[in-house]
Amino acid sequence: MNVARPFGSIVAAALVTAGLAAHQPPPAGQVFRGGTDTVFLSVTVVDPHGRHVAGLRRDDFQVLEDFVPQTIETFASDPQPIALSLLIDTSTSMEQTIGLAQQAAIGFAKRLGPSDLAQIIDFDNSIVILQEFTREAAQLETAIRKTRAGGSTALYQAIYTALDEQKRVRARTAEELRRQAIVVLSDGEDTSSIIEYEQVLESAKRSEVVVYAIGLRAKNSLPKRGFNIAEFVLRTLSQETGGRVFFIEDARQLASIYDQIADELANQYTIGYTSKNARRDGAWRRINVQVTPPGATARTKSGYYGPTARR
Repeated sequence: MNVARPFGSIVAAALVTAGLAAHQPPPAGQVFRGGTDTVFLSVTVVDPHGRHVAGLRRDDFQVLEDFVPQTIETFASDPQPIALSLLIDTSTSMEQTIGLAQQAAIGFAKRLGPSDLAQIIDFDNSIVILQEFTREAAQLETAIRKTRAGGSTALYQAIYTALDEQKRVRARTAEELRRQAIVVLSDGEDTSSIIEYEQVLESAKRSEVVVYAIGLRAKNSLPKRGFNIAEFVLRTLSQETGGRVFFIEDARQLASIYDQIADELANQYTIGYTSKNARRDGAWRRINVQVTPPGATARTKSGYYGPTARR
């Protein structure tokens, strides 16, 4: 049986155990440009039944960048602290389910660890940051309870805003390093954003943020073109950034879905390597992580943009 635990924790002990320098590595996919370019990944490993695989060692992983094997230099099995943006769709169509959404989101926020940060973003046709990044669970709960349904849906604008907000908590030094994630709940297509989806996807790919998405479908409704578009958007953003997408028809499932996301964040591996690609062309580099246990699969972000030449 899985025991619920906070999904962010200090990794110094794990790094010492792994025989590494006792400092926290950068978050997923971040590239620090000093004498070398280092890539750090948060990696989720699951068995054929979707259960998290614990207890793996460095030698159980292989990282390929553009099909070229890389040398793993940093490895830790405990997650770092996290900066989380929690996005809640409050468009008119959420009116009947907003209470359940609030309770599920509050339960999710309570899983935060003492070193984690989180913010609450409410979106309909406008974007409202109800709570700036904080460690205080009571402030997060108060903000979640302020959400009210009404208006249309600016889904792209909300995610783009959260990505921009995440830049404010991005690490500037090794001591500040933390994972970054967005968890977005929405029940339909974008109807009022002033930016295009392509801009959101590009921003996500250039960030170190992992996107988790929950799509709430209307019960017993016929497939709609609009939600097919929304499904594509949520699925693509999640896949490209190394997150996960969930589609449900009953808002009573939200608590379980948020728990699954929290469990995943609490069971990730950190891997770091220095790319063997010395080119500074800013090109997209595709990443693939493989694991040795039979039937197990690893998931992380699909790639990153390489460094550019200094001027």
